Amino acid sequence: MTDGQELGEAAHRQLRFESIEDCVAEVNRIRDAAARETLRTSGNWTPGQNLSHVAAWINYAYDGFPITGPPWLVRWILRWRLPSILRQGMPRGVRIPGVDAGTVGMEDTSAEEACGRLSDALARLESDEEASFDSPAFGKMSDEDRVRLNLRHAELHLGFLVYAP
Repeated sequence: MTDGQELGEAAHRQLRFESIEDCVAEVNRIRDAAARETLRTSGNWTPGQNLSHVAAWINYAYDGFPITGPPWLVRWILRWRLPSILRQGMPRGVRIPGVDAGTVGMEDTSAEEACGRLSDALARLESDEEASFDSPAFGKMSDEDRVRLNLRHAELHLGFLVYAP
């Protein structure tokens, strides 16, 4: 495994998932690369942290979020920016104020285990299970927007994972 200092910023891949199936296919390619020992990261987190973080945030909508929402003005701004985020993707380097490490859910586990977690979370996202909890940042969203937001989040984090074809 290498870190972002060795691979550099240019190694971040621009991904676009139009469907959950697109994301599942990428998770399978990442799992294969991990098995071949060709998986690297271009960021500050391990592959397992990136993958488990995306899985955790999908599951929070069903199981409950471990953090509270930001102040109302920040929520209002985020809600206003949501359409742009759903179209263009999430920016890199955003940290949640007041949260240790800037976010939650990035358990450092093996890439193989984290791929399994993310695959399970994506299956849950695709199922008919109703999300019980609104986003602390964006509030209530349609199921379509919630899927799109999770796909944009996956694009961001899986883009830091680099592998040989």
